[in-house]
Amino acid sequence: MPDFLRRFVTDPLTRLLMSVWRPTDTSMRRWALASVIGNAGIVVTGVTVRVTNSGLGCSQWPECNGGSLVPIAHPEHSPLNQGIEFGNRLLTFVVLALGAACFVAALRLVPRRRALLRIAAVQPGWVIVQAVWGGLLVLSDLHPAMNAGHFLLSSGLLAAAVALYMRSMEGDGPPRRIVHRDIRNLAFVLVGAVFVLLAAGTVVTGSGPHGGDDKAPRFAFSIEDVARIHADLAYLVVGLTFALLFALHVTDAPGRARRAALVLLAVELAQGVIGYAQYFLAIPPLLVALHALGSTLVWIAALRVVFLLRRRSPLQPPAPAAELVTGPSGTAPAPEVTVIASATDRAGANGTAEYARGDLPTP
Repeated sequence: MPDFLRRFVTDPLTRLLMSVWRPTDTSMRRWALASVIGNAGIVVTGVTVRVTNSGLGCSQWPECNGGSLVPIAHPEHSPLNQGIEFGNRLLTFVVLALGAACFVAALRLVPRRRALLRIAAVQPGWVIVQAVWGGLLVLSDLHPAMNAGHFLLSSGLLAAAVALYMRSMEGDGPPRRIVHRDIRNLAFVLVGAVFVLLAAGTVVTGSGPHGGDDKAPRFAFSIEDVARIHADLAYLVVGLTFALLFALHVTDAPGRARRAALVLLAVELAQGVIGYAQYFLAIPPLLVALHALGSTLVWIAALRVVFLLRRRSPLQPPAPAAELVTGPSGTAPAPEVTVIASATDRAGANGTAEYARGDLPTP
């Protein structure tokens, strides 16, 4: 191989590996963001498996079919369905690799940040649990309750990835609220409501036509009834988001908090449009996949709001004891003290003054 071509191939790979082995704050954030994208992507591909009836394309686990780890010709499963299901299984290894990279980067980061290491350590183990659950899902012939658990476990893993990314952009100092305590509590209630909405969505999917295979069992619920309950919960989530946005506006909260809530509201409204469209168009597969993507984005945006309602400054080392300099007269002049406002404190000037200064205790 020519030298220039070898350098073209090896240099990016070397930089990639070194970004894990000798990470910087920037590379740590990038790996955390990659994990968020990877976990969101595998949720969407998992739904694609369902809407294409490929859930039993590989009807065994960990093998695919006929005792083979990879797809082979099978009279009961088309090559396309086998390829879709097997491809989704392979993506599990990508997500596992991203989780492992986040853990190693957090372990090797100097100075080490224990908070990041604890969150990063969750991801590889959680991916393995997800893989085992996926195997049980196949062995249960895609039972809708197992499918629902698979999706909610993915949502939990995605929450850990989002937490790692948001914490990687913060310091490790004590958290300080930048809004009133009741507003932040409202944000926590909103996140809980979004999770309930996701759980209700799995019941709707488990009662609908897209079970992953024509032979897969379904919930014995009326699709109209469960879809109506799901829509009512969506109205609740949108109402809570409106309330949060209004509270942030009237209290003149910092701009980053208001923008995060506004992004959440926009994603929710777009998701609502997709949801109604798929219902009135008899649940077409493409819109189901888009709706799954939308639910993932709503979850990410809701989690992001909670993190942006507080601020953490970097930990400051203890100040050295002041050294007195004796002047010609033998007296020790009083030391001059210079107060330098941090960037985060200056950024909080847009919010209510007492919250920006951190005068109120953190809940």
